[in-house]
Amino acid sequence: MPVITVLPHPSLCPDGASFAARSGAFLCDALLRNGIKLEHACEKSCACSTCHVIVRTGFDSLTPAAEDEEDQLDRAWGVEAASRLSCQVVLRQDDLTIELPRYTLNLASEHD
Repeated sequence: MPVITVLPHPSLCPDGASFAARSGAFLCDALLRNGIKLEHACEKSCACSTCHVIVRTGFDSLTPAAEDEEDQLDRAWGVEAASRLSCQVVLRQDDLTIELPRYTLNLASEHD
């Protein structure tokens, strides 16, 4: 079971978080299941970039991003070489440390 470490984020996770997740699960689902209210405006269908994360450790253990994910990442705020859409990241055995970008490009926020 991989351990997911979330670096502190001012509003979504002020103290940071660390939790075990099931291999084979999607990263977005694991974050949501553990109380990280990451936006996912397209309902995890790889049609937006609101679930963008930066994988600080463990990036090389992930399967490469598909072309449609890369296309959506072109629209995300603060993209880096280690950026991924969490709705497309399937967890493996390796631990991950992720950073949630400070901003998201969501024209219709899901949260109050």
